[in-house]
Amino acid sequence: RIDQQRRARAQTALEDIEDGDLVVHAEYGIGRFEGINQGDDGHEEIHIGYRDGATLSVPLDHSHLLSKYIGLGGKEPELTRLGSAAWSKVRGKAAKSILDYAAKLLQMQAERQTSSGYAHPPDTRWMWEFENSFHFNVTPGQRDAIEAVKSDMESPKPMDRLICGDVGFGKTEVAIRAAFKAVTGGKQAAVLVPTTVLAEQHWRTFRERMSDYPLRIELLNRFRSSGEIRATLKGLTDGSVDIVIGTHRLLSKDVHFKDLGIAIIDEEQRFGVKHKERFKEMFRNIDVLTLSATPIPRTLYLSLMGARDMSSIDTPLPGKVPINTSIHGYDERIIRDAIRRELKRGGQVFFLHNRVKSINLVRKKLHALVPEASIVVGHGQMEKDELEVVMRTFVQGKADILLATTIIESGIDIPNANTIIIDRADRFGLADLYQLRGRVGRAGGQAYALLLLPRDLIHGDARKRINAIRQYTALGSGFKIAMRDLEIRGAGNLLGTKQSGHIAAVGFDLYCQLLRQSIDRLREGKSTPRVDVSLRADFLSFHETEYLQSDPNTTLAAYLPAKYMPEARLRISAYKELAELISVSELKALSTRWTDRFGKPPEPTQNLLLATEIKLTAAQANISTVEIREQKLMLTRNGEYIFLTGKRFPRLSMTSPQKKLQETLTMLQSI
Repeated sequence: RIDQQRRARAQTALEDIEDGDLVVHAEYGIGRFEGINQGDDGHEEIHIGYRDGATLSVPLDHSHLLSKYIGLGGKEPELTRLGSAAWSKVRGKAAKSILDYAAKLLQMQAERQTSSGYAHPPDTRWMWEFENSFHFNVTPGQRDAIEAVKSDMESPKPMDRLICGDVGFGKTEVAIRAAFKAVTGGKQAAVLVPTTVLAEQHWRTFRERMSDYPLRIELLNRFRSSGEIRATLKGLTDGSVDIVIGTHRLLSKDVHFKDLGIAIIDEEQRFGVKHKERFKEMFRNIDVLTLSATPIPRTLYLSLMGARDMSSIDTPLPGKVPINTSIHGYDERIIRDAIRRELKRGGQVFFLHNRVKSINLVRKKLHALVPEASIVVGHGQMEKDELEVVMRTFVQGKADILLATTIIESGIDIPNANTIIIDRADRFGLADLYQLRGRVGRAGGQAYALLLLPRDLIHGDARKRINAIRQYTALGSGFKIAMRDLEIRGAGNLLGTKQSGHIAAVGFDLYCQLLRQSIDRLREGKSTPRVDVSLRADFLSFHETEYLQSDPNTTLAAYLPAKYMPEARLRISAYKELAELISVSELKALSTRWTDRFGKPPEPTQNLLLATEIKLTAAQANISTVEIREQKLMLTRNGEYIFLTGKRFPRLSMTSPQKKLQETLTMLQSI
């Protein structure tokens, strides 16, 4: 969970900050980012503007004290006045309120942990056979998620787990196995989805996957006849229906289960507040599994805070390639060329127009542009039989273009459709655009998403959303999308009105830090602050300029060279990550990530990692200062000096500074 928190924090780090953006300095308050410049001594510094024209210069390696300001979306706070006590008061007031909120969070978690649910039996032979009948290799991310879900289900504590996985990363297979485990253990399973189209697709998928087993799987949505609905409701009550898949119709008062064992909620962000309250009421003490590609910030946040468990599927299915995303002013030539390119390779096209009144006018335009293409139209106001025919026609490849509203948004899987054109993309939220784009690229080939905008309209939040969706084209960007969505919309509705004021006052990132510390303090009786060990050695140089002016034979460089990480913003994020580490295992993982991204660390970076390992090791032994003087190693613990000399701790080597550091680490490890 700590690693998940670190990764989530990285999404709101300073790597993508622009001049003029608001930032929060933990000690000095809210200011405005004014760029990165070289100071008088040649060191790179971050310049932050405060009220009344004051400027603060922050060394690059102190960037862990900075975070990007995320507040209430659209409302800018006042800049802090440097030198006043106002920031200390604001932060102190927020910390007190956050402590109260942390207590409530932990109480919620404790209630869930202590309440008794149902412990599903271990895997049966059927489960083993069922898993081995899967036609694809399970990815490492899927495997981890499946094991976590099974472990939760076999525990007597009710499961409340979020599976956060990108579009097409295989979340549905995790849900299918969880449902199968529940029903073969004697329980019923309910799968709740936001749209009728997705409900029908899941129903077909579940039935196909479980066709070799004597299980009754039913569908409950507005397209079912009254007779089918009555039969399904009766089957749920008497236990003859094993799995039901449905829309919010499943939350109706007339739905009663004989013995429900698990509730699976797909795309939770598509349900309203009232629906979520009904979830809590219906599924009390029942295992709950939530699936989402772009979890709403509140859900994401509660998972990161530990109020919910979370598994992140971050490995794409074999053969998947990023979707080619492009943004255009509305241009019929671009539309025509994109459609013909797709048809030429034997594929199909989604054209999304989210206005039912004008959808037939768009159909005429498309027919005039590409007369050789067959077009079907689908939207939520159509009669059920008519919409079924439309969808079936397109799924079976009998139509080239599906002109539709957002009924295609969630989960619909048509592998042969690999181009999507979204008209008036500025009218959609970031998570919506991400979901819509995910309707293509399901089969492994190159897919295309074209976002169309009015030529004179790219302003404000719409511009930020469009830029973000273009920026996050890499596989596995769903997590980043959720965090960026939070940044754009603001965190005001995240925790309710009482907490929103504090988020606005100190910024979301610092708010999270304070809340994590409060949770640690309440849970363990103590706070787990960021490691703050002072390492002093005359031969260590943590700045490039100082090192270049010193004797390389007697001085050891320990910094991030510009040649290794060329962009200053990347180095800011790297120093921030380094400063937030709390264990050697996290340091090793960070080193591996840097190697993957930037290549083998040069000697100065290796020395910086070694110095950080010394600090982390010292912190574990409650040592606040590590001082190296010639051949002596002196430590400070609880304000008292400790001299490491004698038989157990020989004097340090005089041969090389590098060896001194290594010997220091060895001695600290043996304490």
